[in-house]
Amino acid sequence: MARSLDRLVAQIRACRVCRDNPVGPPLPHEPRPVLRVSTTARIAVCGQAPGIRVHASGKPFTDPSGVRLRRWMGVTEDEFYDTRRVAVVPVGFCFPGYDAAGADLPPRRECAPLWRARVFAELPRLELILLIGHHAQRWHLSGAGGSMTRTVERWREIYGRPGRCRAIPLPHPSWRNNAWVTKHPWFEAEVIPCLQQEVQRLLRYPAGQ
Repeated sequence: MARSLDRLVAQIRACRVCRDNPVGPPLPHEPRPVLRVSTTARIAVCGQAPGIRVHASGKPFTDPSGVRLRRWMGVTEDEFYDTRRVAVVPVGFCFPGYDAAGADLPPRRECAPLWRARVFAELPRLELILLIGHHAQRWHLSGAGGSMTRTVERWREIYGRPGRCRAIPLPHPSWRNNAWVTKHPWFEAEVIPCLQQEVQRLLRYPAGQ
């Protein structure tokens, strides 16, 4: 299984479809797919797509958003970046570029249909998926066609769905969502304690097992 995943990751990192055979305008820069996976990971962090800093470094969540996300999860940097325990699988693996207003574009449309189902098929021990933002929520959840706020409001229903792998929907931890977090105090009062409890439970498993 590990060798199969290694081959798949190598294919993803060599992918240039969004530049060479795009749906719509091509990616305006050299692709640099970013993901962190292992066959033993029990937690998957699923956001939108890498930002410009991650495009440069190749390491996800190395910014203030990552600091807040780790605080929400109740983990250290070492725990977060321990690929044996925590996978990072964005909806789009490459930085998509900026729109006319200077905001990150949505994930490329080529990426998820090509790779995401294949990646998750190689992660047999996943027990918890953190769905960060609307794009991840829409890809993973049936009936997530409404707003991100409405989806996060339904977190108890979503988290309580039967199955080996549970999901918790979250807003993006960006500073741009400071007002959202302030406006919805139930998020940090109710969702975060549940998230931290579940993350700590899964981190008690020996790494790599």
